[in-house]
Amino acid sequence: MKTVTLPSGVKVPALGQGTWFMGEQRARRADEIAALQHGIDLGMTLIDTAEMYGDGATEELVGEALAGRRDEAFLVSKVYPWNASRKGTRQACERSLKRLKTDRIDLYLLHWRGNVPFRDTIAAMEELVAEGKIRYWGVSNLDTDDMDELYELLDGERCQVDQVLYNLTRRGPEYDLLPWCRERRMPIMAYSPIEQGRVPVDGALADVAARHGVSPYQVALAWVLRDDKVIAIPKAARVEHVAENRAALDIALDADDLAALDAEFPPPDCKTPLEML
Repeated sequence: MKTVTLPSGVKVPALGQGTWFMGEQRARRADEIAALQHGIDLGMTLIDTAEMYGDGATEELVGEALAGRRDEAFLVSKVYPWNASRKGTRQACERSLKRLKTDRIDLYLLHWRGNVPFRDTIAAMEELVAEGKIRYWGVSNLDTDDMDELYELLDGERCQVDQVLYNLTRRGPEYDLLPWCRERRMPIMAYSPIEQGRVPVDGALADVAARHGVSPYQVALAWVLRDDKVIAIPKAARVEHVAENRAALDIALDADDLAALDAEFPPPDCKTPLEML
C-alpha cells in the first residue's frame, strides 16, 4: 500500500475509506460492514467518519466493522464546529469514542470553521492528545487564510492534515492551498475524490480509461492519488466497489494521460473560494 507521511512522521495509507451516508439504512448494514472489512484486508486501513454522519449512526457502524480489528485501522473522526469549544470538544470526542467502541481516535478533525476561536479548539485537542484519547488532530474545509491564522497560534503547527473537497472537477485547492500544505509537509485528505460518482465519465476520462482497460471512475481516483501528498477517501458500500477503488491505486497515468485530463478539466489560473459538499 502506498503511504503518505503526516508531519508527525506517521505513515498512513494514501487510499483510505470514506463513510459519509453509511449506517443510515438497516437493509444495507451487512454490505457496508463487509465493505469496510474488505477494505482493511486490502490495506485501506484509514477509515474516515464524523459525528455528523447519520447523527452518530455511521460511527456506530464503523465501530461494529472494527470489532476485533481496531488495532489494524487508522481511525479518523470529526467534531462539529459548534461543539469545538474547549469543553465541547472533549464531550463530543467522548461520545464518538463510545459510539466507535474504542479508547482512542487516531486523527480527530475540526469538521469546518465555526464561531469557536481556533485557540480554544486547539487547546482542547492538545488536552485530548495528552490524555491518549486522540493521537493527532487536524482540520477540514479550511482554506489558505484559515490555515495561516491557525498556524499563528500556539500549537497550531501541530495540525496534521486538512481534509478538503478535491477531485478532477474541483481543482481549486491546487492554486494555493496545496502548495501551502506541501511547503509545511502537511498532506491534504481529499473527500469525494470522484465527486460522489458525478464526475463526467465521457470524453477524456473515457479515452484514458479505454487505454488502461479500466473504468473512468478508477481513472478519476488514480488522478487524485497521483500526488504523493494527497490521501483519498472514497466511499464504497459494496465489496466489489472497494476492490475497484483499490485497483485504482495501481493505475500509472502517464504524461499524455495527464495532459488529456488537464485539457478537459483545466487547473485553476486564479484563486477561488474553497468548495464544500
